[in-house]
Amino acid sequence: MEEETMHELNKRTNLLHENDYHYKLQNVEEPQLFRDMFDYEHVPKIMFNNRVVPMRMPKNIWITDTTFRDGQQARIPFTVKQVVDLYKLEHKLGGPKGIIRQSEFFVYTDKDKEAIQECIDLGYDFPEVTTWIRASEKDFEMIKQFGIKETGILVSCSDYHIFKKMGMNREQAIDKYLGVVKTAIEYGVKPRCHFEDITRADFYGFVIPFADALMKLSQETGVPIKIRMCDTLGYGITYPGASLPRSVQGIVYGLRNLSGFTSDLLEWHGHNDFYKVVTNSATAWLYGAAAVNCSMLGIGERTGNCPIEAMVMEYCGIKGTTDGMDLSVITEIADYFEYELKMDIPPRTPFIGRSFNSTRAGIHADGLLKDEEIYNIFNTGKILNRPVTVAINAHSGLAGIAHWLNSYFKMKGDLKIDKKDELVVDVKEEVDKEFSGGRTTAFGDLELETIIKEVDEDRYIALCHHKKEIVAKKRKAKAKKVK
Repeated sequence: MEEETMHELNKRTNLLHENDYHYKLQNVEEPQLFRDMFDYEHVPKIMFNNRVVPMRMPKNIWITDTTFRDGQQARIPFTVKQVVDLYKLEHKLGGPKGIIRQSEFFVYTDKDKEAIQECIDLGYDFPEVTTWIRASEKDFEMIKQFGIKETGILVSCSDYHIFKKMGMNREQAIDKYLGVVKTAIEYGVKPRCHFEDITRADFYGFVIPFADALMKLSQETGVPIKIRMCDTLGYGITYPGASLPRSVQGIVYGLRNLSGFTSDLLEWHGHNDFYKVVTNSATAWLYGAAAVNCSMLGIGERTGNCPIEAMVMEYCGIKGTTDGMDLSVITEIADYFEYELKMDIPPRTPFIGRSFNSTRAGIHADGLLKDEEIYNIFNTGKILNRPVTVAINAHSGLAGIAHWLNSYFKMKGDLKIDKKDELVVDVKEEVDKEFSGGRTTAFGDLELETIIKEVDEDRYIALCHHKKEIVAKKRKAKAKKVK
């Protein structure tokens, strides 16, 4: 009788790997709450075991969206029109390759159903409309009617949820979860299992045995089963050698190499409770998950989800290309939230805040006047349709006012106004008077326009005419490109 080998040749690394790691469910009587890390009375501790796993990013990575599911739980519900408008912007941002691959919806109210149908009727390949449902036959029947191909299913995996919330033990939880997943498959719907609270779960005692059971079911039925790794409270850590269950790379590595889930079946869903949501999401990509789940502007429960605009930028940085994404749509999305949805966006929010590429310091403005690359992160005017700006306050100086004039009135090349120009000097004199009189706030654009008109009306008219011509040319060129 041939002896069973405890190793195999790994086709990715061409090395012999041990294959004797088969973890069985540990059906403990008392919940494992990791009190050494999470004692609740102190800031959670970051533990290390110095185990380091290899970085192995998939060839193809993408973004999925939960604006209309998790994101919507943190605000006044969107109207049907608002959902459709934002879905269209998502499609435009994701580009022809569908880098924003899926969008997740609730499916309970008449408004939810109408929005889903209108989005499906648009006929876009991307983002694919998916859902999140409860484990009920009624819900499965409902999504079947829409022709939904994939749905999210809640399968909480920490003992905080299993013991404290559900009142079950681990074996009972797995039995329940597998029953729901089997029902989804019977209805012809691909299951996406949301491993809730994975960063507080017993990884080897529950997560891997459950994942193994799902993989076995997938192999038996021929239906791909996805795992969404949910960092529900933002506990994920990316430091090399960090211990499970908080190690992001450790979680991704384990599900890939111990349970055999391929990259396209793994998706990271993080929250920003400890300011780590973007880094955690990018790390999930780098260590083997193909998808990261985000929401527009990062809206979502408590501190929110990973901002979709942040991961679009991260994608470009990691891949070295936009892959056809239209990054200027980020500004359109921000404007929609600000003006249509009346949402206050903190002005210093990267990429979308009104002041993210605006400077107030006179010495910085002087540098911008000479070459904006000195103090701007990239060509925000070209990439995001958000030219760099200068806020005029008590410290802006001549350089700041000159830069504001050139930016606001779109003066470029030989037409740029120098900081020694008489108009600049006259405007600064009026600005200084205001601050000498006790003013403490920066000047708005309309206020500065009024000052310019008062000090030199003819020059003001000429500047306005120039700006109008430039804007008209850009609109004409954009309309021609769309055709």
